[in-house]
Amino acid sequence: MFYRPSEGHGLPHNPFNAIVTPRPIGWISTRDVAGHDNLAPYSFFNGVAYVPPQVMFSSTGIKEDVDGTKDSVANIRETGVFCANIVEYAARDAMNASSATLPHDADEFAHAGVEKAECDTINCARVANAPASLECRMTQIVKIEGEANYVVFGEVIGVHLRDDCMVDGRFDVTRYEPLSRLGYRDYTRVREVFEMTRPDD
Repeated sequence: MFYRPSEGHGLPHNPFNAIVTPRPIGWISTRDVAGHDNLAPYSFFNGVAYVPPQVMFSSTGIKEDVDGTKDSVANIRETGVFCANIVEYAARDAMNASSATLPHDADEFAHAGVEKAECDTINCARVANAPASLECRMTQIVKIEGEANYVVFGEVIGVHLRDDCMVDGRFDVTRYEPLSRLGYRDYTRVREVFEMTRPDD
């Protein structure tokens, strides 16, 4: 099969959503200037650099009560900071609940029953029991093709690691099983890993 996205795919569901997978989920927490906390999952999320450590997430929708984007991007524009929390399999239902479309001043932490804690380096809440939380200073918000497509880049300036995920000095993802997005309504979790050595190592 071959299709041009501009001409449509003719299928009951968009196959592009299932091609670039699995995708890690960034559970992005923000706080607006009035002090309202927000928590939302983004599956267009990844690390983009080692030194200094940097991450990105992309927002692709619009809320009626926010000007041309969603709460997360609007809050980051105001404050310049956000926290990227890593989602474990055990938190899948709470993550899903936090994706509900709520009023701008609603607290998704409370809505989804997620315990929050204060970040150390930025004025923002984080998911208290997340396997890892990355406190970020926004470096760029880039508008890309599409009506409401924005990519947010942030430099990681503070890192929280849950103690039970540390094994012999390494962050062990099998201790919490990262939740990842597939296509359609499908998800998966990382339960096993294997090692390969690069030719130049």
